[in-house]
Amino acid sequence: MKAVRIHRYGDADVLDYDDGVPEPAVGPDTVLIRSVATSVNPIDWKIRSGARQKDFPLDLPAILGRDVSGIVEAVGQEVRTFRPGDRVIALADAAYAELVAVPEALVTHLPDGVDPIDAAAIPLVVLTGDQLVRLVVRAQAGQTILVSGALGSVGRAAVHSAKKLGARVIAGVRARQLAEAEGLGADATVALDDAAALDALEPVDGVADTVGGAVAATLLGKVKAGGRFGYASVLPDDAARPAGVEIGRVFAKPDAAKLREFADDIRDGRFVLPVSQRLPLAEVRAAHARLEQGGGGKIVLIP
Repeated sequence: MKAVRIHRYGDADVLDYDDGVPEPAVGPDTVLIRSVATSVNPIDWKIRSGARQKDFPLDLPAILGRDVSGIVEAVGQEVRTFRPGDRVIALADAAYAELVAVPEALVTHLPDGVDPIDAAAIPLVVLTGDQLVRLVVRAQAGQTILVSGALGSVGRAAVHSAKKLGARVIAGVRARQLAEAEGLGADATVALDDAAALDALEPVDGVADTVGGAVAATLLGKVKAGGRFGYASVLPDDAARPAGVEIGRVFAKPDAAKLREFADDIRDGRFVLPVSQRLPLAEVRAAHARLEQGGGGKIVLIP
């Protein structure tokens, strides 16, 4: 099969679009998916560069990618939920490929009415945002939760999950994004690059941070004693840790049921996850370069 592999760590040029790559093995509980699309996430270029080698060591050559949307090609003998021809999505490994093997428990059917190409944008970002809010911040009905980077893919998912849990949500964005953020369904907005607006912000029960850096350090000081601060990016080592505030980081884990819930919400118009670009998988180097430069939005790659 064709797949994108890295044979060494480095910049985007180490991504090789190879032919003749061995197809993944199909075990007893495996669903083999012929990919319709995958997507690029920030963690992909961080792993590729070697920056996250300690957290995510690779056996080289390695295929990157976490998201897959596609058609079931074959199933293992113990698989009962899926059959060849089914439309599915999953949070997977080695997804920059024509064929992706995923354990049955991690796969869910893609509902009718959801574009299978754009569906490749869903898995990692929505599970990260949901688990950030639900498992790390542990948002509850009646609490006030601030989501930073609320217009990003992970931030959008965090806002959506927090609202479904019954929390009052403040969407944190840049000042120039305030008008756009009104469409997120949050209860309020705040400009994260407006020092006066942040100074005037009342303490909150929890923060779901997707921005990191100095913004994260500032927002940490806005959490009430007894509250929780969850982050998906980087919290500076020198950030002051207020007494009585629980701090945790999210590392998304597969959750097929939650993945289907988000797909259903997209189908029904209750959740929107914009896709900025659709590129051939062969152009993965350009996709990585754009994302690494801090732009590009959500990019899907089509084999």
